[in-house]
Amino acid sequence: MANLRHDLPASLVVFLVALPLSLGIAIASGAPLAAGLIAAVVGGIVAGALGGSAVQVSGPAAGLTVVVAELIDKLGWPMLCVMTVAAGALQIAFGLSRMARAALAIAPVVVHAMLAGIGITIALQQVHVLMGGSSYSSAWQNIAALPNGILHHELHEVIVGGTVIAILVLWSRLPATVRIIPGPLVAIVAATALATAVGLDTQRIDLSGNFFQAIGLPKLPESAPGGQPWAHQLSAIVLGVFTIALIASVESLLCAVGVDKLHRGPRTNFNREMIGQGSANVVSGLLGGLPITGVIVRSSANVAAGARTRMSAILHGVWILLFASLFTNLVELIPKAALAGLLIVIGAQLVKLAHIKLAWRTGNFVVYAITIGCVVFLNLLEGVAIGLAVAIVFLLVRVIRAPVEVRPVGGEQSKQWRVDIDGTLSFLLLPRLTHVLSTLPEGSEVTLNLNADYIDDSVSEAITDWQRAHEARGGVVAIVETSPAKLHHAHAGPPKRHFASDPIGLVPWRSARGNHRGEGNGSILDRIDAYHRNGAAALHPHIAGLTDSQNPDELFLTCADSRILPNVITASGPGDLYTVRNFGNLVPLDPADRSVDAALDFAVNRLGVSSVVVCGHSSCGAMASLLQDTAEQATTPMGYWLQNARDSLAAHRQHHPARRSAEASGYPEVDQLSIVNVAIQVDRLTRHPILAPAVASGDLQVVGIFFDISTARVYEVAQEGIVCPDEPTGTPSSTDQRSSARDITTR
Repeated sequence: MANLRHDLPASLVVFLVALPLSLGIAIASGAPLAAGLIAAVVGGIVAGALGGSAVQVSGPAAGLTVVVAELIDKLGWPMLCVMTVAAGALQIAFGLSRMARAALAIAPVVVHAMLAGIGITIALQQVHVLMGGSSYSSAWQNIAALPNGILHHELHEVIVGGTVIAILVLWSRLPATVRIIPGPLVAIVAATALATAVGLDTQRIDLSGNFFQAIGLPKLPESAPGGQPWAHQLSAIVLGVFTIALIASVESLLCAVGVDKLHRGPRTNFNREMIGQGSANVVSGLLGGLPITGVIVRSSANVAAGARTRMSAILHGVWILLFASLFTNLVELIPKAALAGLLIVIGAQLVKLAHIKLAWRTGNFVVYAITIGCVVFLNLLEGVAIGLAVAIVFLLVRVIRAPVEVRPVGGEQSKQWRVDIDGTLSFLLLPRLTHVLSTLPEGSEVTLNLNADYIDDSVSEAITDWQRAHEARGGVVAIVETSPAKLHHAHAGPPKRHFASDPIGLVPWRSARGNHRGEGNGSILDRIDAYHRNGAAALHPHIAGLTDSQNPDELFLTCADSRILPNVITASGPGDLYTVRNFGNLVPLDPADRSVDAALDFAVNRLGVSSVVVCGHSSCGAMASLLQDTAEQATTPMGYWLQNARDSLAAHRQHHPARRSAEASGYPEVDQLSIVNVAIQVDRLTRHPILAPAVASGDLQVVGIFFDISTARVYEVAQEGIVCPDEPTGTPSSTDQRSSARDITTR
């Protein structure tokens, strides 16, 4: 009962949204008007009570309008009710078999295009009703009849329908306090009042009796429309049942996924939701109602109105039941053109600009356009099937299209060549692969780098045959395989995908082998042998041009700690960093110690680096020793060296701004001192005699960074502490909460 004060007003809002939509969808489907109200009542009460989503609202939906209209036209309304019951039973089977999520295995671009195609179809049909005419069964006929419909339109109908469209378009631009009242309700009431007050001659809704008279078990005639026995239509009936079940399932589950993103309550149980939707369709079909799905318009309105539990959806069904049974005369005042205007706007809203932009940005616009065209000009099922087929073709092309690059090492006249092949290597790659390999000069030295997740025997055989032929003509071939998928695997068994699970550089790291593969660490000479076998050929092209000189961008001053990998954490390669390492990443104060000065002099005045970087790190042994007063007892080489950090310790004890910032971010004291130490060393370097002129002129910058070993992330350090820019992209894991709270970027 505690949630009822939220659910009750929300149910009234949803009721006001659902009432005109249900009537409009019934008209667009060619079904009895009461069928839309029956489906709305059943969708609210049955699906609301039995479904797996706490706040999703179900009822007749625009997504099934085209399918339902075609089936009614071909098989008749009574048979549509029977098919709705069968589709509901099929949905219940989907839920009981716990395969509901399988309905989500459809490319989103196809679903978006399907909805857009439905929207276009609805708009093409209803524009004729708005002009006082009748819609046609196909999009071609509706388009062809447009000029004649425009020339011979009924002005009174256009005024009413145009009023609805104008109100709905303008409603979203009004203040939020006004938009508490649902726009569709305002538009329908205003258009109805206008038509009644002015005396416009318009066609009105005819419910053909009261609501309860429309309820009843479907009664099938002895034969199908056209006089054919029902047995001759069996295939069309079965296909229609599967079509209703699949589309209703996909639309309901996608709606549930979307609604889950709008609230923080319990997540949807998809199998239970499928059982609830199926049960609602069984009941709706038995009572003479339209097929039911979860509807995003009503569900989002429910969440926005503050609904907390499923009671809101149930109550909205109760309100529709009361209105339909007690106020039938009010419903029959509504002009058909008003509902046509509402449906035109609903159809236009199904074509979302955001979906079009997404399809274009992700390279799926062709799939989107083809699916829309087929849905509009063929039918919904064929359109979705063709769209899925095109999407699968695009997927296969993207998966199997492995990049093959060939380039000389050291100029066009060089005898050394490099070939890089990445991705999925199947027989479909053979034409391009063999062409590229045939362009390599005879007698050349070729390094073939393979970084593949899949290699089949045809590719392995083609590379082996080419290697044998190239070497027979005086060439040299070195094959470097940097991924788990190997050429020899292709002949050992059926091909399968391989994925790297260990950190890989030029060769697997010793720690990776020892920790994950059960191998011993071996000696340094053993690891050098592994490098010569697997890494030297891959490194050589990158370092060959640096034989006589180097051109680094930065001098990188960091700690001697074995856990810091300067090139890895800065995404740098050979020749990029001029690295200086010492205990605690310190700049010595003792004039007699010129080791760091010598490196600064060479890097700035000889190599012309553009920046000097000081990199501290978490869990630093030097900073831990400093906190233990080792620096004040200079009786050992380590203690004597740490005298160079006495300024950092003093600043730390005086609560330097960097310490306050680090402390606020949750770092332990050792890491706080590490961050303060980086800030002090940056300040010391900025004023260093060797660097000061270049810093003052803007030719050189001094940067401080901090490497957090526990999260493997790098943070910038300024004098005021760690820098906190915008939130990073992506969702941090639960084990990385401290990092995500204060994540910063590396400059």
